[in-house]
Amino acid sequence: MALLLFLLLISLFIIGVPIALSLGLASAITIWHGDLSPLLIVPQQLIASVNSFPLMAIPFFILAGSLMQSGGISRRLVDFSNTLVGSMTGGLAMVAIVTSLFFAAISGSGAATTAAIGAIMIPAMLAKGYPGGYTAANQAASGALGVIIPPSIPLILYAIAANVSVGDMFIAGILPGILVTLTLLIFAYFFAKANGLAGSIEKSSWMDVLRAGRKAILAILMPVIILGGIYGGIFTPTEAAVIAVAYSFLIGFVIYREIS
Repeated sequence: MALLLFLLLISLFIIGVPIALSLGLASAITIWHGDLSPLLIVPQQLIASVNSFPLMAIPFFILAGSLMQSGGISRRLVDFSNTLVGSMTGGLAMVAIVTSLFFAAISGSGAATTAAIGAIMIPAMLAKGYPGGYTAANQAASGALGVIIPPSIPLILYAIAANVSVGDMFIAGILPGILVTLTLLIFAYFFAKANGLAGSIEKSSWMDVLRAGRKAILAILMPVIILGGIYGGIFTPTEAAVIAVAYSFLIGFVIYREIS
């Protein structure tokens, strides 16, 4: 039976069948051929594996990230980060890192963070003279903060698989996420200093910071509401994901009016 399962998997992979479908088909055929169990177990296991309330948080956090990108939230986060670190050596790279930190704390997705912030920061960094390889690597590494900083989708998946508290996993991701962010910022500074890459703007005044912060305050408050509600026991991570979607839509559609 093991040999049959292995051969079926290899055959399906070779003809280009998606991995998830290959696993399901190979298992079903092996069960049927070996009369190991009634085939009814296949749909039962399919339903049982996705019938999870915590798993519902994943599509909602992804949708929240998409709404943030189209609703102008990500651009305002970039502007705010620019006033904080944009004037420093390697400022544009640091802006990408800090903005990704903010965005990751809302969307929980590394892919969404990379796409949303990279669409703005990668062209800007290339225009400023940053090497293409470093620009791509910086944004990819910054986007990966979405894997560590809560509310992280991979942490949700791990918590479900290991049967541990999602809230505890989120707490465990805070310090490593901050450490990775600081490491990226330090490397960006020394890389820019070695390559003569100055800051993108003149040093911002406190009024500039406050002005940009006022425009981005609704976006900055979002992770506070989400994580504060989870840690305060007000709602579950899944309910927090739904609130993130509603909040993102409300800001983009009603307040910023950038979602048609």
